Amino acid sequence: MIYIGIDVGGTTIKAGVVDENGRILLKDSVATGMERGYGPMIRDMAELGIRLVEQSGHTMDEVKSIGIGIPGIMNPKTGRVPFCTNLAWHDVPILDEMAKYVSVPVYVDNDATAAGLAEHVGGVSSTVENSVFITLGTGVGGGVMLNGKVFSGPHGVASEIGHMITVDGGEPCSCGKRGCWERYASATALIREGRRFAEAHPDCPLMKAVDGDPEKITAKVVIDLAKAGDPDCAKLFDNYVYHLCVGLRNIINLYDPEIIALGGGVSHAGQFLLDAVRAKLPDMVFFKDMPYAQVELAQMGNDAGIIGAAMLGR
Repeated sequence: MIYIGIDVGGTTIKAGVVDENGRILLKDSVATGMERGYGPMIRDMAELGIRLVEQSGHTMDEVKSIGIGIPGIMNPKTGRVPFCTNLAWHDVPILDEMAKYVSVPVYVDNDATAAGLAEHVGGVSSTVENSVFITLGTGVGGGVMLNGKVFSGPHGVASEIGHMITVDGGEPCSCGKRGCWERYASATALIREGRRFAEAHPDCPLMKAVDGDPEKITAKVVIDLAKAGDPDCAKLFDNYVYHLCVGLRNIINLYDPEIIALGGGVSHAGQFLLDAVRAKLPDMVFFKDMPYAQVELAQMGNDAGIIGAAMLGR
């Protein structure tokens, strides 16, 4: 049997034919075209998957299921997506729409959850039953694996870890609340703090690194200067790692995972990020005399969304 995995983003819909072992046999992508509304988008998802099955030398009779990872949530009791901001979706009947084009089971979950499942199937978390995947990008997303299975909760929202409040009355969040973890642990947070500092200190190395234009500051620029020994960026990075570890502590207390895998743009800092987290986290964990989660870098890369989505049906 084979599976179809579909990873839906704001600009691109990626899909692949995946075997039982989580290996991609063939993949391709199309533009999302979210301005068209959900109907044409979902049709494109189905048609892309069907075309890839045919091009891979298989038939739809061999497809066990289709999995879809979206940048939002689906209510498993209704089969509808209550909201998906990045796609401009509201109360979308995704399962009913897919049923217009395919007759195989369709599973839908959050894209970070799918990536976490991919890490569990073939990545850094493949040797354990309990793990949490965290994507550190524009926001902070999560994928929770408990006892070898995806845990999304009865309402599909269990992995929205980026919106736990870690700073009371803190930075405003796109969700409408203040102090959400993703406002402090995302790449966006590091960019925000870097720009604030540079604008207040126009002669600093950070501002010079971007030719005096704070809009050019990225998380990578801040991290690279911190690596190079710039004391100001080192402080910015240390503060970022502190807030990241606050959330990691909460996750350890909530789920007691064996591994926490860090993915997303900030994770490209690699060992520099890992060393900083591993140095700061031990003093913050609650049960200091007990084992706690290993923090590792995610391994599955850009294909994690396709593989994890496909494996939702396995």
